[in-house]
Amino acid sequence: MLILVTGGSRSGKSGFALEVAARFPDPRVFLATAQESDEEMKQRIQAHRRARPDGWRVVEEPREVAVALRAAIEKDGAHAVIVDCVTIWISNLLIEDDAFGEVQAAEKARELADGAARTSAGVVVVTNEVGSGVVPDNALARRFRDCAGRANQVLAREAAEVYLCVSGIPVALKDGPRKG
Repeated sequence: MLILVTGGSRSGKSGFALEVAARFPDPRVFLATAQESDEEMKQRIQAHRRARPDGWRVVEEPREVAVALRAAIEKDGAHAVIVDCVTIWISNLLIEDDAFGEVQAAEKARELADGAARTSAGVVVVTNEVGSGVVPDNALARRFRDCAGRANQVLAREAAEVYLCVSGIPVALKDGPRKG
């Protein structure tokens, strides 16, 4: 079951994702996409690690997220997987490949959604809502916004549940079977 949690930066998405994942029994896997690219990011990752409940297996995978999801479910027997987060994942893919665009972002999101659809595990995917801001002033930032926005649309369409977090308050946008 795919569950999407979106919202702006510091909106409470990751904390709410942990609450949602608590609906599912152990074992649980936290699939992190961030990389320690600088000291500030290293500190952010360490803070996220400290915030996770005991008993979670952590998998750090910056690019092959659908493959890591499949392994968490098939090899680890996870009943819940949190993927945190899509926008960092998309950023990693953009940095790695100058040709990466909306088509590839949609394909990657479909792979992730397909992996979630093939299991009874709860797959809670965290992403930033990128469509509420201004149009970025440079080509790379616009490409990032377009790719992340496209991936978010694919995931939201395929998700059974979608939540928008605003100032720490989750709002259900979609609650039930897959709907368009």
